Amino acid sequence: MRWIYVVSAQRLKQILIIVTAILLAAGIGYAERDNIAAFSGINQAPQAIYKVDTKEKKIALTFDISWGETRTVPILEILKEKNVTKSTIFLSSPWSQRHPDIVKRIKEDGFEIGSHGHKHDNYSKYTDEEIRSQIGKADTIITEMTGKKPGLIRMPNGDFDKRVLQIASDMGYSVIQWDTDSKDWTNPGTEAIIHNVLSKAHPGDIILMHASDSCKETHLALPVIIDKLRQQGYEFVTVSELIAGTDVKSKEIH
Repeated sequence: MRWIYVVSAQRLKQILIIVTAILLAAGIGYAERDNIAAFSGINQAPQAIYKVDTKEKKIALTFDISWGETRTVPILEILKEKNVTKSTIFLSSPWSQRHPDIVKRIKEDGFEIGSHGHKHDNYSKYTDEEIRSQIGKADTIITEMTGKKPGLIRMPNGDFDKRVLQIASDMGYSVIQWDTDSKDWTNPGTEAIIHNVLSKAHPGDIILMHASDSCKETHLALPVIIDKLRQQGYEFVTVSELIAGTDVKSKEIH
C-alpha cells in the first residue's frame, strides 16, 4: 500500500522558517563560540594579559615598585610635570608598609594601584596554599592602605604558571604582564631604555618600567619616552581602561 502525504503551502512555509531559524542559530553559535566560552567560563582557563588588540592609539605605562626610597618620587614628579595623570603602579606590600607617605601620594595623584605581591619571589615554586598566602597578605595590606582592593596583580619577576593564574583569578585578580619591556631593570643606559620602548610601542601596548632604586636610569629616560609617544599621537591610560571593552591578548601557558 502506498501512502501519500499532502503538505499545504502554508505548512511547508512554516517548516522552512523553523529549519532556517535552527540553521541560523547554529551558525551564530559556531561563529561566536570563543566569545560564548569566554563569557560562560567553560573551557576558558585564566590567562595573563599582555596587550589588547585595538587600533586606537592608547597605551599603558606601568611601573613596578618593590625596593628603595629614592627613585619613586622623582618618577612621580616627572609624571606630574608631563601631565600624565593615568598610569598603573604595581606595589609590593612590604615596600608599601615602609613608605606609607609615598603610597598616599600615588593614590592622591590618581594613579591606578595594582598588587605586586608580598614576598618578591617566584610564586610558581610555591604550594597552592603559599601562593594564596602571598597574594592574600598583599591584598590585605594594600587594601587597608589605599581603601580599595586592587583588581590587578603583576606577579614578582613576572613569574607564574597555571596554578598561580588560577589562584589569582579565584581571589579576584587579573594577572597583568607586558608586551614592551623597557629593560630599565638591567640599567642598559638612558638611550637604550628609550629605544627599547619607542621601537616596540604600539596601540594597546602595556609597557613595563620600574620605580625601584635598583633601576637607576628610568627617571632619565621617562621624559623623552613620554614626549616621543605623545608626538606619535598616543594617549596614556590605565591598564583597566585599556582592557575595558577590548580584545585582550593573552598567551597560552603550558
